[in-house]
This record gives sequence, C-alpha cells and structure tokens, in this order.
Amino acid sequence: MSELAAQLREWREAIGARLPPWWSRGLAATAIFIGIVLPFFFSQNSGFMNATIIAVAFAVMSLGLNVVVGFAGLLDLGYVAFYALGAYALGWFGSSFFFQAHVHVGVSGVAATEIGVHLNFVLILIAAAAICAIAGMLIGLPTLRLRGDYIAIVTLAFGEIIDRVAVNGQSVHVGGGMTLTAGNLGISAVDSPSFPGIGQFNLLDLRPWYWLILAILFVVLFVNLRLRDSRLGRAWVALREDEVAAVSMGIPSVRTKLSAYAIGAMFGGMSGAFLGTYYTEVNAGQFQFGFSIFILAMVIIGGLGSIWGAVVGGLLLGYINNYLIPDVLNDLPSKLGLNFSTTTIEYGIFGFLLVLVMVLRPQGLIPERRRRMEMTAEIAAEDAQLVESTVP
Repeated sequence: MSELAAQLREWREAIGARLPPWWSRGLAATAIFIGIVLPFFFSQNSGFMNATIIAVAFAVMSLGLNVVVGFAGLLDLGYVAFYALGAYALGWFGSSFFFQAHVHVGVSGVAATEIGVHLNFVLILIAAAAICAIAGMLIGLPTLRLRGDYIAIVTLAFGEIIDRVAVNGQSVHVGGGMTLTAGNLGISAVDSPSFPGIGQFNLLDLRPWYWLILAILFVVLFVNLRLRDSRLGRAWVALREDEVAAVSMGIPSVRTKLSAYAIGAMFGGMSGAFLGTYYTEVNAGQFQFGFSIFILAMVIIGGLGSIWGAVVGGLLLGYINNYLIPDVLNDLPSKLGLNFSTTTIEYGIFGFLLVLVMVLRPQGLIPERRRRMEMTAEIAAEDAQLVESTVP
C-alpha cells in the first residue's frame, strides 16, 4: 500500500512539474468565466437553471459548514438551524408578516407601498448574517468543554429546538396580534430582490437569480480562501489536530471555536435568506433534521477541510437531488418494469454515494492536502524514510 501511495505521489509531482506556475489561477479564471456565461446556454426558465441555482445555494451552505467541521473539527449536526434563521430573517424583514409595522428601506415598486417591514435584499442578507452569527455563538457556548460525539449531540439538540420553534412559533406573540413565525402555514408573498438597472426579479427569468447567488458564492469563496491562510484559519486547524497542544501554545480555545461557529453560521444564514425569497415562502416544514445530514454529506464527499471540495460536493449533491433524480432518472424504474419512481429512494441513493466515496476515496473528491496525505499513508511513508535516513 505504501509503495502504491509513493508511486501515485511521484506521478502527481511529475504532472505538477510539467504544468506552468499560473495553471491554478488560469483554471479558476476559466471556471469563473464559465459560471458567469452559463445561463446564456439555457432558456430563461429551464429546469436545469433552477437546479443550478439551488445547487449553488447548497454550495454556499457547504462552505459554511466546512468552516465548522472541516477547518475547526467541530462536528455540527444542527446546521439546519442557520438555514431556518436566515430564511426567517427574509420573512421578517422582507414581507408583510409584521403587519403592524410600516418600514420601507431601499425598496421600490409594490413592496414600497405594502404594510410590514420591507428592506432591500442586501440589507436582509446582512441582517440574516448577523442573526445567524449571534445564534452560532450561542449554540457554540455549551460545546466549549465538549469534544467529539458530545458536540454532535448538543448541536443536534439545538437544530431540533429551532425546528420546534419554527413549527410552534405561531403561538408566540410579539405584540399587536403578530406572532414569531407562521408555523406550517408559512410566511408567503415574500419580497423578490430588486436592484437598480435590473428591476424586480421574477421566476419567469431565472438568470438574475442565478447571477445573484453566484455573486454570493464568489464572496463566500473569497472569505473562505482568506480565512484559510490567515492566523485564525491556522488556529482552527491547530485545534482540530490537537486541542491540548494548541492551547498550550497560546491559542485561545474559546474565542477560536466561537469564531468558527459564528462565521460558518453567517454563510448558512445568507444562503437561507436567498432560498427563502427564491422559494417565495418560508415554511417550517423546510427545516427538517435530514437537511443537516444532507449538507454534512456534501462536505464529506467533497473532502473535509477542502474549500473547493465543499463547492464540488454542494454542486454535485444539489444537481443529483434537484435535477438528476427528479428530471432525468425518475421514470427509470418504470422502464425496467418496477412499480416505483426514483424520488422515493433518493435517500438510499445518497447513502449509496456516501458508502461508495468512503470505500473508494475516503479523503473526499477534492481533499485537503494534509488529509489526503493522511488517508493515503503518505505521511507515514515520509516518516519511515526519515527514520531510515537517520539510522546509521
């Protein structure tokens, strides 16, 4: 096994030596260009574009969870809570739900004349990020003295708490006959984004929606890349690898962990606010526990701690869930003489994919360099060579 890993490493080094030094930047620029012009190859309301928009939103959430799980090594099973809070921020500040209020900031058209709170979508994104950052720190506080599975249990509990609050929030009155949430009835007729020169977004033309979530993805990607190479990012990795050693070297454990929870939650809240307006409704039924596992699967399949792996994992599972299964493969069983549709076994398909990745490529599709070396025994091989070279 070690010989095979060493041979693979030699091949990678040989290929890397032949590539020009600017190839990674060129690849990134090409991917950005393709991402920007992609809508022009499809109709304005095609099913593929709809799936792409949702997949990119999932990739933003995957990047957020990767900060918590991949960078800091804190297993979070309640990430759906930040999706819910971000979506409710859209419902609170971008609809007529709080009908006693009359607040209009940066909006035009019909939204400027309706009752309720109507903020510009950029302000709603900022509000969603702030609310989720505070919630992330509150969720992180009880886990500061915990490790491993105990962190997962606590975060799972908070995810279930938010879900119950979303369902029963219609019984919580905030004054003037207004309630905290609308329960399973949902907050409907939420505002669509509107920007100068573009106008009001509508679901008959999906291109502005796509470019909006793509812009959010680029911002989140930039922040992730800067954080990974920053002092804070190195502190997260140090805590993930050996918390005792990291603390003994002077890394503040409490502040570092809370920053991971807060920043990861911010990205989830921003994506949740976008999905709230894209789905035109904020419903408590959207925030089930299974969604947290779905986002975690994106991070694991892409590669724990890998930024580009989180993006690829989010896009891959997003396309499978919203395009491949319902549109392409849904009637495949009936063609084979079976009396069911593919959508009824979608969780089984995701489970099979997880097992397949864990068996064939446990480090993920695009793994972080350190994790790739650990999972392919490259570190052990290098240590063995070092020992051999020092023995007389």
